[in-house]
Amino acid sequence: MKEINLNSIKVGSSATVKSIGSMGALKRRLIDMGITPGVKITVKKIAPLGDPIEINLRGYELSIRRSEAESIFVEREVNQCQ
Repeated sequence: MKEINLNSIKVGSSATVKSIGSMGALKRRLIDMGITPGVKITVKKIAPLGDPIEINLRGYELSIRRSEAESIFVEREVNQCQ
């Protein structure tokens, strides 16, 4: 499967983090929040204007900006619809 960014995942779908494309402080911040390669993420909600995105990972809910989600590369779960 090809990697896509977290922005492309629809509400209710799950994906596995493959890599984080940003560098420096943003990458460190995402890792500190638990977004690391191999972790499963489920998109729970997207705000009406598209920002922020609420995700579930490691048993907790987390809201991230759409710009941050663009730098998180994931692989969609096999049983999920396009």
